[in-house]
Amino acid sequence: MKIRESGMPEAALWHTFFDPETILNAMELTGDVRDAVEFGCGYGTFAIPAAKRIRGTLHCFGIDPAMIEISKRFAKQEDVRNVSLCIRDFMVHGTGLKKASVDYVMLFNILHAEDPMRLLREANRILAPGGHLAVIHWNCDPRTPRGPPMEMRPLPEKCRQWIEEAGLAIEKALIDLPPYHYGILARADREIPFHICQKQKAKRE
Repeated sequence: MKIRESGMPEAALWHTFFDPETILNAMELTGDVRDAVEFGCGYGTFAIPAAKRIRGTLHCFGIDPAMIEISKRFAKQEDVRNVSLCIRDFMVHGTGLKKASVDYVMLFNILHAEDPMRLLREANRILAPGGHLAVIHWNCDPRTPRGPPMEMRPLPEKCRQWIEEAGLAIEKALIDLPPYHYGILARADREIPFHICQKQKAKRE
């Protein structure tokens, strides 16, 4: 099932809309993360830089075989070997990953989907206790050079409502990501993951 208004411009143009490193810094993706997930790979714009930051595997799902192939070439070009690019209709079938198995989930420019709650519930399901959900989306501003039609773009307050309804806790309610995006950072509101507890314990000792 394709996301509404899922047509993409050419990769060279698409990449000019983002500064992935600045955005990933703002969304607090660090080397403490083991495995992470991105719903919708696009051209690998965020997947490849994200994979370089983490200690485990970046699982990236998409439904367009051509996009998967472009992302694979990008990964090879950047010598990134810890990214798993999978053709899968995650809107219908979810990710297929185990419950509470990843530390970080990226939902970037995708919550204009017809059923955003399905994505958010799946994100919450696969997040380990204390793991983070990062959401970014196009600003609701007609001057943006790209993005879904204005009537389909979710406002930040609507995204926060959905996130909380899916059972996640908001940590940062609004992150400015100029020039075209905003972000929201949330947490799987359960116990802190065991490996983080051990790390914190080691620091205290």
